[in-house]
Amino acid sequence: MRTWQVERRKRTRHLIELGGLLVKAGIVELTNDDRSIIYGALIWMADKLKSEDAERARRLWAEKGKAAFASEPLVNSPTASHAQQDRA
Repeated sequence: MRTWQVERRKRTRHLIELGGLLVKAGIVELTNDDRSIIYGALIWMADKLKSEDAERARRLWAEKGKAAFASEPLVNSPTASHAQQDRA
């Protein structure tokens, strides 16, 4: 397989996993899959991460995310190993 194909597959997998986080957090269902709402919320989040309050937001969100990952049972899947690595 060519290098560009490997890189493209890695990127695709990464994007799918990020989309999975939106589903896992309930964002897709809560917004009725409204892309404008989801995009607006992500822009708001990016603005927050550029603000004076960025470090506080990072700490709070990381803590909440780690707690959520820790409370979920791991399933034997390729992404489960990624989740375990992220928790470390």
